[in-house]
Amino acid sequence: MAKLSQEDLLAQFEELTLIELSEFVKAFEEKFDVTAAAAVAVAAPGAPGAAAEAAPEQDEFDVILTGAGEKKIQVIKVVRELTSLGLKEAKDLVDGTPKPVLEKVAKEAADKAAESLKAAGASVEVK
Repeated sequence: MAKLSQEDLLAQFEELTLIELSEFVKAFEEKFDVTAAAAVAVAAPGAPGAAAEAAPEQDEFDVILTGAGEKKIQVIKVVRELTSLGLKEAKDLVDGTPKPVLEKVAKEAADKAAESLKAAGASVEVK
């Protein structure tokens, strides 16, 4: 049997339909006892900095009210500004601390909300 070059093989595969190509791959896997799986990059377990690179950067933050402080009315006003809560709901949120004020927001919005709440006298945590 004549040996085919890589270009000849590719030319033959171009003429196949997707179904025919899929059947060929299955037959190839069975014949040679291999799997046509995509290669996956794996970080070496002992590599320095591998843990830091493997952890994705957080892009969603929660703003959690941990305490109302002495100016509870001011904190309730800020909570109402930050959320669409009514007066009673905002008061209940402030009274039931620790509770999340905003969930899954961008870092800029979380920082801005935390600053506003701290300015009103509340203690806040951003996670």
